[in-house]
Amino acid sequence: MFSSLFSTAPPVDPKAPNLFPVSESADLLGELEAKDLEWTCAGGFVTETQIFYQFLQDGTMLMCQVIHSSIGLWYPTIQFTCKIYNPTTKETIWRSVNVTNFTTAPPGLDKRSSKADQFSITHKSSSDDSHPEMYTIRANLSDNLQISLDVSRPSAVPGFKIGKGPKGGYSYFGSDQQKPDGYVVHRFWPRTKASGHIIHYGRAIVADGHGMLVHAIQGMRPNLIASRWNFANFQSDAHGGVSAIQMEFTTLDTHGRHGPGSGGAAVNIGSLVLGGKLAAVTAETRWPGEEQSVKAVMSRAHHLNPVHDPDTSYMQPTAVEFRWAGPSLLQGATGSVEASVHLDVGSPSSPKGLIEKVDVLAEIPYVIKTMVNYVAGTKPYIYQWQDNVKLVVRGPDAIIPGLSEGLDVEGMLYTEASFIS
Repeated sequence: MFSSLFSTAPPVDPKAPNLFPVSESADLLGELEAKDLEWTCAGGFVTETQIFYQFLQDGTMLMCQVIHSSIGLWYPTIQFTCKIYNPTTKETIWRSVNVTNFTTAPPGLDKRSSKADQFSITHKSSSDDSHPEMYTIRANLSDNLQISLDVSRPSAVPGFKIGKGPKGGYSYFGSDQQKPDGYVVHRFWPRTKASGHIIHYGRAIVADGHGMLVHAIQGMRPNLIASRWNFANFQSDAHGGVSAIQMEFTTLDTHGRHGPGSGGAAVNIGSLVLGGKLAAVTAETRWPGEEQSVKAVMSRAHHLNPVHDPDTSYMQPTAVEFRWAGPSLLQGATGSVEASVHLDVGSPSSPKGLIEKVDVLAEIPYVIKTMVNYVAGTKPYIYQWQDNVKLVVRGPDAIIPGLSEGLDVEGMLYTEASFIS
């Protein structure tokens, strides 16, 4: 107490920025290093997750996720969750298991790998030069659900983060970036190849397809980081492989360009894979009150024509739209790359492509639920949609012939809209 009375530290300007978004980085592409995908398992209030999203050949979506949640002095909670959704039959398979004896790194491996009694995820090099590294996922989630999956990264699609170096990918909360109040970090493999099997009630399902990987950390209570999240994962096998991904969070009023009360900033990062190569990385900050002009680099998620949903009490969009724009990363293909996708998701009474409205508090462990003080009367929900769409793309013909005139790429889009408060 006495040291604070005689502190020589300069007072903090109440109008000083207390949000330093990664989307303001001067460097868009930061290629991943080995340590970028290592588990940190940090203490305090930190949620760390590794998520594999894959579309199988029949359009089935497979999601495998490991979540490591630290809550102060409590022992960490580790979950393995899996969702399998068949858009033709509308069948959904869901498992969430609190695992035991979690460890990283397993013997003989580095911290990109992890294991528990119920699963193992092993990172290793591949002898296939076209896909130089991979993860093997082996999970026994119940007597009637087992997963054996190999997920590899194409050599022409490096993993990425926004910004270079060990701090690439980080957005910071608080007035001092060197001693932040919290942080958010995302690292991606934007295009992956999957092969393997799912065993469900003794029936083998071939799990071959394409998708993406994200390793993310929320280094602060999740209800203090964002009021909204948007996520898009588009994949297509056309033109040698096309991917368009995007992750966006919107801050609370507490964090913004001019300190507390200036929040509501949207921090968005994304990428485009065209012709089987990483063609562009995008990042943009949308500060509240600023006009949304056309820019050389754009990364935007839009909710269109929202309506009140009595099931969740939130204003649900009836359509979502995602836009990307940025300079081409490919040698011999100078110019800009642009893309957009539109998905009609219908109304609460007549939904389209809806997989589920996830009641977040019903899914997270009880101990975490008691530590997160959500505003009275609010319940976090995640809307999950999936449908066939067309990605409208334009760019240099050196990437894909005819791209300068614009191409409609047919593929599958999985998207989430999360409402936290």
